[in-house]
Amino acid sequence: MQENSHEAQPIQGRTFSQKVAGRLTAWYLEAVTGFLWWGIGIVPSHHIRRFFYRAFGMRIGTGSTIHMMARIYDPRYISIGEDTLVGERATLDGRKQLPNSSGGLEIGNHTDIASEVMIWTSQHDVHDPHFKAIEEKVTIGDYVFIGPRAILLPGVTIGDGAIVGAGAVVTKNVEPFSIVAGIPAKPIGERKNKNPQYKLGRARLFQ
Repeated sequence: MQENSHEAQPIQGRTFSQKVAGRLTAWYLEAVTGFLWWGIGIVPSHHIRRFFYRAFGMRIGTGSTIHMMARIYDPRYISIGEDTLVGERATLDGRKQLPNSSGGLEIGNHTDIASEVMIWTSQHDVHDPHFKAIEEKVTIGDYVFIGPRAILLPGVTIGDGAIVGAGAVVTKNVEPFSIVAGIPAKPIGERKNKNPQYKLGRARLFQ
């Protein structure tokens, strides 16, 4: 009995250490979220905001920018391609903390994400007795347009060239060059241009 007791102690110790490490990580990420939201998000300079987003681990390609007051969750697992614009007050969720998580957010090139769009990679399992969290990666392709106040839920993939209408709630994958709208989002059409080559250009100053 004593041998079993001694064997259990290291396991308990590791569990306690993991809990402490998890709590410290959560505090750190909450502090980063607050700093980027209230400290950096209100700065009317794309260059300054990009500098700090990158400093905290976000990967942002050449010519891309995030407008003011974006809510950023765990920038370490957010990747944005080139010539991509993210509108003001958007939510970008990069959380990838749970064991076996497939979370994180990947956004392609020449993609336009309008104002107040919410992209979530984490949600609660409403059927779980402990209401546990689930984290699933969201992937957004190249030349995508996501309309104002659209919501993308965890695990969805938005194909290249797709259009998501304003206010849509995306719960399933969106095929390339398809146009979806509604709650939940459903196909309503198809984009005619299957070979887009445009550039979004520079973002407006002081936004």
